[in-house]
Amino acid sequence: MPTLSPSSSPREAKLFRSNRSQAVHIPVEFELPGSKVLIHREGRRLIIEPVDKPTDIVELLAQWRKEPPLGPDDEFPEMEDAPIQPEDIF
Repeated sequence: MPTLSPSSSPREAKLFRSNRSQAVHIPVEFELPGSKVLIHREGRRLIIEPVDKPTDIVELLAQWRKEPPLGPDDEFPEMEDAPIQPEDIF
C-alpha cells in the first residue's frame, strides 16, 4: 500500500463526473485505505481523510509500516519506576 506521507509533493489530478457528483482521480501514491472518507472544506482546500479502520492484520501491519520510524535523534522519554510496594495476594 502506498505511503501516507504529509511531505509528498503536490500532484495534479483529474476531475470527472460520476452521475451527478464530481469525482477526483487519486494518484496511487495518495491512495487512501478503506472504502469511505470524510471530506470537509478549509477555505479553498478540500480535506479528505480515511474513515475505515484496517479490517485485518495484513492491513494493520501495512498501515504501521507507512508510519515513519523513530529517527536517530528521537528518544523515548525517561520514566521513573514506582517504588516496590508489598501486595497482599491472599
